[in-house]
Parts: sequence; structure tokens; C-alpha cells
Amino acid sequence: MSTSTNDTDFTNSAVGASDRRETLPLLTLAFGWGFLVTGLIVGGGLGNGLALPDLIAATAIGNTINFIIAALIAYIGFFTGCNSALLFRAIYGLKGGRLPVLAIVALTICWQGIIVGAFGFAFAQSFESGAFYATAIFGGLLFTATTYFGVRGLELVSLPAAIILVVVGLYAGWINIAGAGGWPAFLQLSEATAAESPISLTQGINLVVGSWIVGAIVMPEYTRFAKKAWVAIAIPFIVMIIAQWFLQILGALGGVVSGSYDFTTYMLAQGAVVGVIGVLAMAVALWTTGDTNLYLPSVHLASEFRQSQKRMTVVCGVIGTILGLGIYAHFIEWIDLLASLAPPLIGPLLVEFYLLKRRDFAPDEAGKMIWNWRAYLAYACGAGSTFVAFEAVPSSIVGLGVAALVYLLLNAVRGAQSTLRAGT
Repeated sequence: MSTSTNDTDFTNSAVGASDRRETLPLLTLAFGWGFLVTGLIVGGGLGNGLALPDLIAATAIGNTINFIIAALIAYIGFFTGCNSALLFRAIYGLKGGRLPVLAIVALTICWQGIIVGAFGFAFAQSFESGAFYATAIFGGLLFTATTYFGVRGLELVSLPAAIILVVVGLYAGWINIAGAGGWPAFLQLSEATAAESPISLTQGINLVVGSWIVGAIVMPEYTRFAKKAWVAIAIPFIVMIIAQWFLQILGALGGVVSGSYDFTTYMLAQGAVVGVIGVLAMAVALWTTGDTNLYLPSVHLASEFRQSQKRMTVVCGVIGTILGLGIYAHFIEWIDLLASLAPPLIGPLLVEFYLLKRRDFAPDEAGKMIWNWRAYLAYACGAGSTFVAFEAVPSSIVGLGVAALVYLLLNAVRGAQSTLRAGT
């Protein structure tokens, strides 16, 4: 695919060599993107159901799964220069690619709504007051305005947010360990808390995977701008292994000791100065998160409907802001479902790029298909398998593996049929 002079955000074309970005800004963006408050929320949920040793195991395995998936997809984005919407179109067909793209858009806009609600709660500490609605709406409009300027606007916000969140996060972790009476006392409290409403290790892994699997799938949105392959791989490593793991542990500390992953709640109890710092740190972190979550669906919709990215940013921003007034309280209820339904989407893409085409992959040529029924059948088998899989195996692995295997087998059958017809 060639770049278009009228496609400055590269929504309908690949990023050319001359338009790739330097290493430092991309890695800086990765730190900012990785420090999404999703990790705090997930950590808080894990801390209430898993003792610390199992929690560390669940986060290690879940983040590793996400990193492997994200790295494989990230390299495809770097190699082709295409965003995930163009890649889905190449695999599922010109019209067939619209459904997985719209599914990803719906999921990311829901994430945006959650972040808008979290922004309002950080200031209001309530879901019912007028202050919550006012600050949530302000946050949604702020995210929309800054995302309007594209990926360069995200780069300006990401590094300060990451630095502030690390510093405040370390202090918040110390507050909780000290509040528990020290490390040994915290371990005992962790076991007691987990015993009240225990979850299995597999459930914990699925929660971690589900929290970031959409981010893993849309990794090409950022890695397509990389000049070097190692940068494309470093981006998901920074996001999954460094940033999210840190936040998940921090959220677990707060969930066990203070009863809340949101460190603004217990930092406000430390006094006005500490409380204000905590709220501002959370606000900046949510700002980065909101910008990132809004950028992704706007790029997808712009690509799919041949509209400008800026126009789609406004549309997605308004919808996300409206959702944010009510969806935040239901975060944990659907995150496990993401771990089952999202990974199979990219099974056919991985097979096509790494096994069938062996990197000889031209999305513009593959995308001439209208519908690719093999990809849809593979996805249906992969997603369906997660509901009958053994509980000991994370559903994310089952769904992705089954989708990839079915797609490979269907293409093998197709190849055999073509050979037979050629022979006759």
C-alpha cells in the first residue's frame, strides 16, 4: 500500500518509510499508554480473590500471554505499516472485515466510557453527586479535545503522566504496606481477604488477559510508525510486562489493605496536600488513558467509513462521554468475556502472515476478497471453544489456538481441493 498525501493519520493507507517516527517518542508513548489505570482496577479485583503468591503468578502468566500475542501482532504492524483495521480487512474481506473492526470499536469506546467515569469518581469520590457528572463530562471533553490532534498529541501527555504515576504509586504502595503493619502482616491479611471470596488461578489469569487483550490486538496502531523491529517489540514489552504489572500489584495492595484500588480514596485520608497530589496524579493518568482509548476507535472508524480521523474522534468522544456517566460501575462484569471473545479474532491473521504467506504479505492484494468465510468459521470455532474448555486452561489460549488451528486446516483443505481440480 502506498501512503496518501491526503491521509495524514494513515487511516486508509500504510505508513511509508519517510513517515515513520523516531525511537524515543514511540517508547515514551509506550510508557504513557502502558500506565493505564486498567491495571489498578484489575489488581484491586485480583487482590480480593487471590493471596499474594497466586496473584503474582496470575499477573505473570496473564501479562506474558498478552505480551506474546501483542508482540506477534506488533511485528505485523511494523512490517506492513498498516493499522489493525486494514489488516482485518485483508483477512476477513473488504466487507467481512467491517464486523471485527466494529467489534473492536465498540469495546474500546466502552473502555473510554469507563475511563470517563473513573475521572469523575477520582474528583467526586461518588457516582451520585452532581460533581461526578460535571467532572466526568469535563474529562470526556478534555480527552476528545487532546485526541483530536492525533498521535502527536498523545506523545506530549504520556511521559509526564507516567513519571507522576510511578512516583505517586510507590508512595501509595508504601502507605498500604505500612497500614497493614508491615510486610508479614500484609501477607496474612492478603490470605484472609482472598479466603472471603476466592477465585481460581485460571480466573485470575483470564482477568489479566481480558484487561489488555484489546490493546494487544490493536498494537499495530502504534508499531506501524516504528522504524526498527526491536522498537515494535519493545512497545508491548513496556506496556504489558513493565507498566501493567506495576499497576496491578499496586492495585492489589490498595484492594487488600484499603478496600479500594483507586489510590485517591486512601491518599485523601492522608491529608489535604497528599490527597490533592493523589487526585492530580490519577487525573493525569486517566487523561493519558482516555486519549489512548479514544484514538484507537477513531482510527478504525475513519479507515472503515473513509472519514477523517478528527471527525471520528469527535463522534467516539461524545459516545464515550455519555457512556461514562453509567458504565464505570460495571467494569469487572464483562472483562472476563473479553478474554474469551477477543483473542480468536487475530488467529486467522497470525496464521496467514506467519505460516501461509511467511511474511510475503500484501494487505492491499489480500484485501480484494469481499468475504472470507474461512476466517469467520475459524473465529466462531475459537470463540465457541472457550465456553467448553477445561477450567484449568485460560480461555484466551484455548480460543486463539482453536481459531488458528481451524483456519490452518480450512486453508489446507482448500489447497488440496485446488490441487485436485488442477489435476483433472
